[in-house]
Amino acid sequence: MIRRRAALAALGALAAARPGSAVPLGANPASATAPADSTLAIDFVALGDMPYGPDLLVGPPYRHLIDQINALGLPFAIHVGDFKDGLAACGDDEYERQYRHFQRFARALVYTPGDNDWLDCQRRGDDPLERLRALRRRFFADARSLGQQPLALQRQGDLMPAYARYVENQRWVHRSVVFATFHTVGPDNGLQARQADVRAEAQARELANAAWIRDTFVLASQLPARALVLATQAETLGPWLPHTPGLPRAALVRDNFAVSVRQTLLPLAEEAGIPVLLIHGDQHVYTVDQPFRNGRNQPIRNLWRLQVFGEPRQHAVRVRIQPVGSPAPFDFTPIWNPMSTDPRSRQRPQR
Repeated sequence: MIRRRAALAALGALAAARPGSAVPLGANPASATAPADSTLAIDFVALGDMPYGPDLLVGPPYRHLIDQINALGLPFAIHVGDFKDGLAACGDDEYERQYRHFQRFARALVYTPGDNDWLDCQRRGDDPLERLRALRRRFFADARSLGQQPLALQRQGDLMPAYARYVENQRWVHRSVVFATFHTVGPDNGLQARQADVRAEAQARELANAAWIRDTFVLASQLPARALVLATQAETLGPWLPHTPGLPRAALVRDNFAVSVRQTLLPLAEEAGIPVLLIHGDQHVYTVDQPFRNGRNQPIRNLWRLQVFGEPRQHAVRVRIQPVGSPAPFDFTPIWNPMSTDPRSRQRPQR
């Protein structure tokens, strides 16, 4: 309870910062929670699963996309992981290269890890758990985002002693909307790994994710928030999964994400009474839909999903959270990159 009160007090202090006023290091320059916030639209950018391949080939279009995002002047962007392909080098030099890409963002960049970034390093003979520790040291060194104008963030590792290692699970508040990341990775979240220690890590991480998601829904209720946005890497739905009689394929959430998504996120979202958006990557197909169903096979009408583009489509998505009372709470606009291999891809959102 003490930590809960401290967390709420910290968020309240961040919310009290006046827009445009000088904000000391550790405060959140993008937070401004006030009753009038419900009448304002909120815009940010989502992207992920890029860049894949040698920098000489994919670096220029990726950096051009970052420049396009910078030109929009939005307060933050969210990268949902896989900042390299699964067979690329996993050493500190590659981490430093991608760190510099994140620091190219003129405003704030919030990042949540993907499997290519650490778990798949075993494909090159590296220890994935050692690489995860290195990733945390490089990209999650303190309680703020990446980018040239970083946001102050709350981290699970700081708020929940039982989950001290999970500094990559982060959250912040912007204009009465709660944003949070949680760490799941495709394709199987590590739960099907051959190594017992990697499977154990995945099981522990899922418990941490569930605790973080529950706590974030409590926070959203107590503020109260006008909407909740969650971001993670893994693709949590699979139309190729075995079909359960009487249950649409699109409603099936993989067992590898059962604890964090099916058992935690879905029921809490349905009970929340506010719009909830889940952003993820992994399958590289731009998708906007509402595929989730509850245990009674009924659609969860206040929960939306955005799956971002991915290699070879180096595009991003501008997300708008509409003012309270709008016909639809979220709006999605592709940010087409003319330097991508297919700047007008035929991939369109599935609504």
